[in-house]
Amino acid sequence: MSSSINKATIIGNLGIDPMHGTLDNGTAVANIRVATTERYRDRSTGELKEATEWHNVVLFGRLAEACRRMLRRGTCVYVEGRIRTRRWRGRDGAERYTTEIVGSVLRVLCGGRDRLGASEPHALAWVAEHGK
Repeated sequence: MSSSINKATIIGNLGIDPMHGTLDNGTAVANIRVATTERYRDRSTGELKEATEWHNVVLFGRLAEACRRMLRRGTCVYVEGRIRTRRWRGRDGAERYTTEIVGSVLRVLCGGRDRLGASEPHALAWVAEHGK
């Protein structure tokens, strides 16, 4: 029996508008870039500093469809999922690797919108809790 855990939980802001697509089997897919910022005090200078990490998140099915309507650059989100690294080939033929979070829970914390521009955080939370 395996005793390993692969789980990521982040809260941050979208750096760009979501990128949307559809897989060959018709499943909706969305890619988002989420920034998390850590604030700390530099030990040598006492100065308050910030360090930002960028996280690639991929969402499928109903979560991806909800992203299309509700997320935009600057939206603050809560994401849970698993970390995966996938291998792919660039246009130059070189092998590349991308590490990303495959999201299973997504909640809008602030800045969400629907097609009419109104905030709708509860709809996306519902999608996250009731599956794809």
